[in-house]
Amino acid sequence: MTCRPSFPSCLKGTGGTPIVRLFASALAAGALLTTTACSDGDGGGGGDSGASDVAASSAAEKSPTASPRAARQTPTPTASGRLTAAGAQAALVTEADLEDDWTQVRDAAAWSDTLLIGTVDVADFLTAKADAADCQKLLDALYDDDLLGEPSGASALRGFQQDDSRLLHQVAAYDRAALDASLAWLKSLPVKCDQFTATNAAGEQRTVQVTETSVPQTGDARQGLHVTVQGTAAGAPATLTLDVAAVRVGSDALTVTTGGLDGDEDDSFERAVTRGTQRLTDVLAGRTPTANPAAFD
Repeated sequence: MTCRPSFPSCLKGTGGTPIVRLFASALAAGALLTTTACSDGDGGGGGDSGASDVAASSAAEKSPTASPRAARQTPTPTASGRLTAAGAQAALVTEADLEDDWTQVRDAAAWSDTLLIGTVDVADFLTAKADAADCQKLLDALYDDDLLGEPSGASALRGFQQDDSRLLHQVAAYDRAALDASLAWLKSLPVKCDQFTATNAAGEQRTVQVTETSVPQTGDARQGLHVTVQGTAAGAPATLTLDVAAVRVGSDALTVTTGGLDGDEDDSFERAVTRGTQRLTDVLAGRTPTANPAAFD
């Protein structure tokens, strides 16, 4: 698949298999990840700091940093309702939005996980061969951090790490018809791809299961997936667990992916979706989003 213009070019693995940036967790030995995420230099809070890992589709202006009073009075650069690079950046959640012990990292765009590299076994689909293509598309889209397809305008992403779990938040502008089609496609996957196998270049098999997961009632439309991948990593059995949500707000959308080898991050997943949707809504209305930890009390 083709990488989004806002990201570095795709890496290639053995046999031409695309190895793309995917959010996931590393084993303690570090063998699972191809790229190690570094913590922010300032060591915490302020996900809008100069050390932001945001990858935007064009050079992004910095959103204003001010007191809460000034922030309420200062409009974002997206007051027209059209998502700009600066607006996409401002719509991303921060450490304060997430609470817990999440730490923003610099290079979330380079995250990757070998458990998600493989070719779908078409033999699993005895009566619906076309479904195999959808399941391969799902894996490829996860590789590319591209579940909703190519953005039509501004895009940005930000990643966080907590122990061996990770959280990736993306915001982008899309063509409305294509966005609706992508959400409908996601909705079909728990039926088409409920369970299948994928094999990597070394002949190692992974068992993949896809089910629907609940998403907070936010935005104009939404869809959630729960994906598990069972295989081996560093010679030991391993299970990668991911929760993915896509939420449409007008013609723009956000995606949130959480999980890792430690299992689910349900609370943080819901917080990121709820706060991410509110931040995007604020940006499109010309308001400057602020963190709201009190919403989780």
